Amino acid sequence: MNERILVTGGTGYIGSHTTVELIEEGYDVVICDNLSNSNRGVVDGIEAITGRRPIFVEADCADPVAMRKLMEDYPGIKAIINFAASKAVGESVSKPLLYYRNNLNILINLLELMPEFGIRGFVFSSSCTVYGEPDRNPVDETSPIKAATSPYGNTKQISEEIITDYIRSGAGIKSIILRYFNPVGAHPSALIGELPNGVPQNLIPYLTQTAIGIRPELSVFGNDYNTPDGSCIRDFINVVDLAKAHVVAARRMLSDESSDDIEIFNLGTGNGVSVLELINTFREATGVDVPYKIVGRREGDIEKVWADPSRANNVLGWKATTPLADTLLSAWNWQLQLRKRGIM
Repeated sequence: MNERILVTGGTGYIGSHTTVELIEEGYDVVICDNLSNSNRGVVDGIEAITGRRPIFVEADCADPVAMRKLMEDYPGIKAIINFAASKAVGESVSKPLLYYRNNLNILINLLELMPEFGIRGFVFSSSCTVYGEPDRNPVDETSPIKAATSPYGNTKQISEEIITDYIRSGAGIKSIILRYFNPVGAHPSALIGELPNGVPQNLIPYLTQTAIGIRPELSVFGNDYNTPDGSCIRDFINVVDLAKAHVVAARRMLSDESSDDIEIFNLGTGNGVSVLELINTFREATGVDVPYKIVGRREGDIEKVWADPSRANNVLGWKATTPLADTLLSAWNWQLQLRKRGIM
C-alpha cells in the first residue's frame, strides 16, 4: 500500500494543490476539512486532474473527538500536512479570539494524537508573517522573529513554539515548518484554484473578481510606504511550486533524510514585487484592466518582505520556477472557468 498522508484543510487553496501533487507522486491521501472556507466540489477537481479520488472526511480539525475517529477509521497515516487554519490578516485583527481558538486548538489536537497513532511526520503551514517588519530584505531562516503585527501572524509564531517545545519534550515525531511568502495562481488545468467563500480576504481572488466585474474595484491599501511606488512589497510564489515543496518535505521526513527532528524553510521566489507592479503585470499577462483605488493603510500589513529561499533550494532541492506573469494568467484562467461553470 502507498504511504498514507493526512492533509488537513485539504479542500482549501494550498491544500488542494498539495493533494494533487501528493497523489501524482503516488501517495494515498486522506483530506479532512470542515468546508468553512472551501467546498466539497474541490474533490471533484482533484480527481479530474489526477484520475484518483482522495478520501474526504468532512470534520472540524479543532474537534479532538472527530480527529480521533478519523485516525481510527483510516489507519496507517504516516504524516500530516496541516493547512487547517483561519488565515486572513485583516479579519484576525477584528476577530482575534476566533483565530487563537481555531488555529491553536487544531494544532494541539493533531500533535497530541500523532504518537498514539504512530504518525511520525508533521509538515506545518507557517508564514513569513513571523518575521514581522524585517530589519533587512531578503529574509532567511536566521532572521529575527519579530513581534507579530496581527493575531493571525501571532498564531503562526505560537504554533511554531508549540511544535518546537513538543518535539523537545521527547514526543518522538519530526516536523518541517514551511514559512510561506505569498501564494498566488491556480493549477494550469484551471480545475482547481483559490475560491474563498464570500468576499475574498486575499489579493488575487479579489483582483480577478474585480477584473471580471463581480467587484466594482480593487482597494490598494496605502501608497505612502517606503517603497519605490509607495505600495507594499511581497514575494508572490506560484501555488503549484509551493505545493511541490510539501511533497519534498513529506518525503524527507518519511525517509529520514535528515537527522534533525525539526527543520524550518522559507518558501518564496527571492523577488519582491509591489502591489501596483502586480496589478500592472496582471494587465500585461491577460490584457485585462483592473479598476482600483488607493485607500488608507490596513492594520496588520507589513511594508515589505521577500524571501531568501536558498536554504530550501540547497537542502530540499526545491525551487520556485514559474514566472509571475504565467502565475497571474493561471489565476485569470481559473476565474474564467468559474464563470463558464456558472459558479462566479
